[in-house]
Amino acid sequence: MIDFEWYRSFISIYKHQSVSEAARSRILTQPAMSQHLAALEAEVGEALFTRTTRKITPTERGKELYSRLAPLIETLEKTTLEIRHSIQSSPTIMIGSPIDYFSVRGLEKLKNSSLRVIHHQGESEELFDMLDQNRADVIITTQRFSKPGIEYKLIEKEEFFVSIPNGMAGPADEDNAEAWLLSKKWISYGMELPIIRRLWREHFKKRPELDPHYVIPDLRGILTAVEKGIGISLLPHYLIDDSVKRGTVKTVLQEYTVLNEIYLGYKTKNKTDPFFQEVIDELLKG
Repeated sequence: MIDFEWYRSFISIYKHQSVSEAARSRILTQPAMSQHLAALEAEVGEALFTRTTRKITPTERGKELYSRLAPLIETLEKTTLEIRHSIQSSPTIMIGSPIDYFSVRGLEKLKNSSLRVIHHQGESEELFDMLDQNRADVIITTQRFSKPGIEYKLIEKEEFFVSIPNGMAGPADEDNAEAWLLSKKWISYGMELPIIRRLWREHFKKRPELDPHYVIPDLRGILTAVEKGIGISLLPHYLIDDSVKRGTVKTVLQEYTVLNEIYLGYKTKNKTDPFFQEVIDELLKG
């Protein structure tokens, strides 16, 4: 008699194209996963995958079995999740992201969500580790680290503008934009000049020859410093909109912007969770 767990292991191996990765995703040992596959192949009567030293590839029979099983397994898992969540008064989801984006954009998008949200802040590599180690259900990141079983969706493109205190005079001659920028005190997110370095590379085709006057690893803190007249910086449109309207900050050199792509990262296996999908839908809203 076929064990249902053999089917789940087969689906996982098919998706990950790796016994070891499938074992990790199912929190099983690799020998246990291999035993499930061997038992299912014995029942079917032929191999479901061809194996080489580098990869595992489904056979034609494996492809046929997957096409029949996958919709049934996903429906069953979705139903199980719905039953489980229905008895919880307030399901919880853990989100990892930079605090700047989450505070301004994430909270606004999730304000009508029925879920409890636990937020963990971090930079791209930290966020990927959170997701990989199940310390976050979904991450918001500007970098995509490729790994089987993890997917990304583009949320939006953030545009960074040269932002200066409202009382500061802008460049008189835009032909000398670089000289004007180099003459100012810069406030940076880090000593390596993230985003600022990209502005120079994309618009001046070289590295910036400047040292930051202040390093503040918080975009909201940088905005406050610009408003106080401490210096200038590159800041995203969503963060400075209100300050521009209030007249505490203004943007100059409009053609010297930098675009940054922001992605949602999550494990493929969670897509069938209706509450997880609710969060994805909310965060993907404009």
